[in-house]
This record gives sequence, structure tokens and C-alpha cells, in this order.
Amino acid sequence: MEWQMRAIRGATTVSENTVEAMREVVTELLDELENRNQFQPTDMISVTFSVTRDLDAIFPAAIARARPGWDNVAMLDVQQMHVEGSLQRCIRFLIHAYLPTSASIHHIYLRNAASLRPDWSLPQSLQTSQPTVKSKV
Repeated sequence: MEWQMRAIRGATTVSENTVEAMREVVTELLDELENRNQFQPTDMISVTFSVTRDLDAIFPAAIARARPGWDNVAMLDVQQMHVEGSLQRCIRFLIHAYLPTSASIHHIYLRNAASLRPDWSLPQSLQTSQPTVKSKV
């Protein structure tokens, strides 16, 4: 089986800037990531989380590190660049992982963040036959 480094993106939104609310949505996002993509934390190289400037109650990486196997993954939290009129209270991730070249990639966009990339609601392997959708995201 041939493996290559692949990237998986995802995002969600949170209703309020509290530890409890952020823990709920980050857990939901990462549960969906693990359920829809067939890989283990040991396959991951790194994870970058970004949050909009209105979120500062907890680092998303701190939530992720509490998950089984995630404590040895290199993670970084950053603040998303602010653009007037952009989606508020948004948490995004970018994961780099070694995966089989034949594996389908499922990018995870939940809650209000689903509007960011509706074109990525299908596995990446099916998108090659889809028309290109331009996005400012």
C-alpha cells in the first residue's frame, strides 16, 4: 500500500465564548473527523487550529490533547485573520497526516461553518470529477 502526506480541513462554530461551549463543539468536530476518516492519531503529523478573534476561553488544542492518542501530536493554536463581515465564533483546523493514497478524505464543516465550503461536503476522491468552485475562504 502506498502512503502520502495528506491535508484535512474542517471548521465549526460555537454559540458563545465559554470553555464548556468550545469543548462541546471541538469534541463534536473531532468525533466527526475520526468517524468519517479512517486514520489514527499516530498517522497525524500536525494539527493547526485557528479561532476567530472573538474566541479566547480555551485553546482548541488543549481540548484535542485530552483525546486518546492525541497527546503526542504536534498542535498549534493561532488567531484567524479578521475580515469584516466574516463568520464569527469560528474554529478551524488543518491536519497533516500520512494516509494511504487510495483513502478518501472527508473535510468536516459543521454548524454555521458548513457554509464556508459546501463544495467539500463530498469525499475528496469524488471531487476530481466535480467542477471547480472558487472560494475566498
